[in-house]
Amino acid sequence: MNQIRRKRSASDRKSSIRFLSRISSDSASDDREAEDKEEKGGVENTGGVDPVVPGEDDSGWGRVCTFVQRLGKKTDSRSLSLAYCDLTATDILELATLLQCLPQLEELDLSWNELIGGSLQGLTSHLQHVGGLRTLRLCGCRLSAEDVSALGEALECVPLLEVLDLSWNVGVGGGALQSLSGKFQPILRELHLLACQLTAADAATLGDIVSGLPKLCGLDVSCNPLLSEGSETEGCRGIWALASSLSQVTSLTTLRLHASGLMPMYLNTLGGSLSSLPALRELDLSCNKGLTGGLALLTPHLAHLTHLETLDLHLCCLTRTDLEALIQVLPSLPELTELNVSSNKEAGSVVHDLVSALPLLQMRRLPLNGCSLNQESYTALALAVPHLLSVDVSWSKVVGGRLALLLDALQPSVTQELRLSSCQLTTEDFHHLAAVCRRGCLSSLRVLDLSYNGEVGGEGLVELFGAGGLGSLEDLDLSLRPLTSRPAAPWLPALLSALPQLLALTHVGMQRWTLVAQEKDQLNYALGKRSVVLECDTTTTTVESSPHQEGPEEAHSEE
Repeated sequence: MNQIRRKRSASDRKSSIRFLSRISSDSASDDREAEDKEEKGGVENTGGVDPVVPGEDDSGWGRVCTFVQRLGKKTDSRSLSLAYCDLTATDILELATLLQCLPQLEELDLSWNELIGGSLQGLTSHLQHVGGLRTLRLCGCRLSAEDVSALGEALECVPLLEVLDLSWNVGVGGGALQSLSGKFQPILRELHLLACQLTAADAATLGDIVSGLPKLCGLDVSCNPLLSEGSETEGCRGIWALASSLSQVTSLTTLRLHASGLMPMYLNTLGGSLSSLPALRELDLSCNKGLTGGLALLTPHLAHLTHLETLDLHLCCLTRTDLEALIQVLPSLPELTELNVSSNKEAGSVVHDLVSALPLLQMRRLPLNGCSLNQESYTALALAVPHLLSVDVSWSKVVGGRLALLLDALQPSVTQELRLSSCQLTTEDFHHLAAVCRRGCLSSLRVLDLSYNGEVGGEGLVELFGAGGLGSLEDLDLSLRPLTSRPAAPWLPALLSALPQLLALTHVGMQRWTLVAQEKDQLNYALGKRSVVLECDTTTTTVESSPHQEGPEEAHSEE
């Protein structure tokens, strides 16, 4: 069963797919979290498991240490993360024999090891040795129907399992989910089935599964557009069964149905179930374009979600009628802190009414990027800005030349994210941004996105970097649009001079800014000392040897 391990760098492996579903279980034991923090970070004596020098005891803890350290990971008797390790079927068999040496194991993460698909039974047949397992993550492992069946048979061996994540495994869909029906213990709190190609038949099966999980807090079936496909009868029956079963899970706090093929015909049933979920705090219905024109069927039921904190409806092609129906129910959601209607063009025409209906004093996020803001709606947004942790008006041309209106509304040390991508910002806008930094209003800012604003000359960036006041900044993006290119020389010295004050910086985006070899060396040296990731095009770093360097005017004409 030997397989050739594919050698890839950590950055290559981790760049595969980042859309992982993460649902926090709010009722997790505080004591267990404290123990986890104490145990992480090295080989320790963890209540009966005596660490030994690797090699002295090949049948015990030493073998575990050798195996884990060979993969570049840290050894922990309670939490074992082997994600992105290019594990093979042979590795899985070896790991299986080591489980008997990990009786205190509570968390096991084997995500993003694509070569273990088809060989999971070699591991599941040994799960009885880790009966205290509480979290099992197998995202992106190319699991087959046989793997899912083997897992189902082994679930009785882990009666304390609280979190199961099978996301990004297409083999889970197409009927394989049936192998898990009736196998879960009632204690399960989180079930993640993101991007598993679940079908309408799987939706019905999932409904049966969910109805038997009275303590379920988080359910994520996002990115499963086939849930409602098939014949009209099959699609309706599957979604109806799933939606109806939710009413029995009164402990549910997080429900994510992002890009799940929802259509207006399902909203009455879904809404009826939502009315029975008084504890629901997060509802994600985003990227369901089929909802257009039908949101009014759901909004009356939202009024029962009095503890709802986050509502995500971005990219749903909402009409003005949909948005008006939403606005009517907003006063009934007193605990709402995040509302996302971004990438709905009609939202730009109702911002004033939207802001008037929201509990502004507690709102923390109200992204309106891609909403076709006009001058009136942009002015209305300024009323909400003082309380927001994140301000996102990207892809709004109305911001250009008017950024001062937004910046003057900011409260000191409140805003943590400011996203102004593709806003046609002017040099004057950058002057205002620099002035706000000097006043200390952005001292808590962690993310600053100024990408796709190439019209601004070096003077604006020089003033910004010289203003100071960005000591908490972690992520800075200055990238230019595709097919454009400009030299970074006019403002790069100012950035280099500012770096000693940007102590929290971890990422700089400079795509399509051209750097000659000396400039690239200077920047890499300055950033490398602090392990800052520099994101730039390789083609722009070799322009020194190019016979032709594209100028700003030529770049603009290509755009």
